[in-house]
Amino acid sequence: MTEEKVSVDINEILDAAIEAKYNRVDQIEFHRRVVESGLSRSTIEAISKAKKEPEWMLRLRLKSLELFEKLPTPNWLPDVLSSLNVSNLELYIKPDVERTDNWEQIPKEIREYYEKLGIPQSEQKVLGGLVAVLESEPIYANVKQELQKKGVIMMPPEEAMVKYPDIFKQYFMRIFPASDHKFAALHGALWSGGVFVYVPKGVKITTPVEGFFVIGTEMEGQFEHTLVIADEDSYIHFIEGCSAPQFKNFSFHDGMVELFANDNAHIKFTTIQNWSKNVINFNNKRAWANKNSVIEWVEGSLGSKYSFVYPSTILRGEGASSTSLVVTLASAEGDWKDSGSKMIHAAPHTRSRVINKNIGFNGGVNVYRGLIKVNKGAVGSKAFVKCDSLMLDEKTKAYTFPHNQVFEEDADVAHEAHTFRMSEDQLFYLMSRGISEKEATSMLVLGFMDEIMRELPFEYAAMLNKVIKLELDKLGAVA
Repeated sequence: MTEEKVSVDINEILDAAIEAKYNRVDQIEFHRRVVESGLSRSTIEAISKAKKEPEWMLRLRLKSLELFEKLPTPNWLPDVLSSLNVSNLELYIKPDVERTDNWEQIPKEIREYYEKLGIPQSEQKVLGGLVAVLESEPIYANVKQELQKKGVIMMPPEEAMVKYPDIFKQYFMRIFPASDHKFAALHGALWSGGVFVYVPKGVKITTPVEGFFVIGTEMEGQFEHTLVIADEDSYIHFIEGCSAPQFKNFSFHDGMVELFANDNAHIKFTTIQNWSKNVINFNNKRAWANKNSVIEWVEGSLGSKYSFVYPSTILRGEGASSTSLVVTLASAEGDWKDSGSKMIHAAPHTRSRVINKNIGFNGGVNVYRGLIKVNKGAVGSKAFVKCDSLMLDEKTKAYTFPHNQVFEEDADVAHEAHTFRMSEDQLFYLMSRGISEKEATSMLVLGFMDEIMRELPFEYAAMLNKVIKLELDKLGAVA
């Protein structure tokens, strides 16, 4: 498959993500089975029993529940999250559907939802593997034969826990333990569904694989777990997509991603976060980079009402490197987009680069929180951070909270932060040249985004361009 062909096909995946938000589909109707309501020991035991888990996983869940009850809620969260009562949510919902590797075996009302988003079509044309999760459980999982022949493992984590117990237990919640913070503990207690991927030594996957997650019910909690392990000298590109219909009430997402790149491995992890405005999104993402390995995070935080995402990398091997490109849109009053990245330099001659671009209008709020830490002994390390915020009206707000901890004298750490408001002079100049106000605004916003657009593959830059223009259609007059 040529590079050009792959690019065109990936565009269809990204277009599907846009359709999920701007061409709404109705709430999915299907039969569900739930465990008892409320967050308690008996709830956790019921989930573990329903999933037929080994005893060690039940112990991990119960320990996580204890930590959740003890750990404080972060004091910087907005009131809506600090007052969130998890017990009011349905914490485990199992669709009454048997998991399959054939779309035709999925009930019509569910299959049609995925078809409207173009998921089966994208899988057929470009993806090397796909796991689709509805509510709390995977309903579809398939890996192409050519990847299976190379020893690539891709399946729901529940299946990996049984088929590959040693490797699963070794890595699961290893770099993101439940003790990290309150919502990590909640995830550890309630996790269900997700994707497990293992890429053998020397295997380079030329086609991306995807995990696609759907919240189909209001007042639901979704807690999927994605675990990607790349052995020495391997490569994988994982795409994370999501969708939810519009609800009258809210739903809550508390997922987790753990990436392990062994020596000379390369993991690229792209997220198209396009939840509907009724979703509160709290995602936990962390990577482990061994010697001369590479971790790339590409994060598009486009949807949801409240979103908290901080892709992080622990550079623990000499010569390891990581980049994080994050774009956020806060496009309505009450929107709160909290983002940033954490880079921990724990070995000599490691490199990190973080670029955040935040756009806000109609009273939205963007917040950047970042951490660069250079440990003692991480000689010759370099880190660069740039976070820019653009506000298109007087109601919109932007905050920046950078944090640098440097314990090596020869470390090279640079940080830039800029906050801009839409310039009426620039807008007037463009309009005086016969350009409409809407087009002039779009040009200025895309100009602000140019630096990160140049960093992105063409298909992702094209998608962001389209999303920004669609969002600006809701803006109205600016000047």
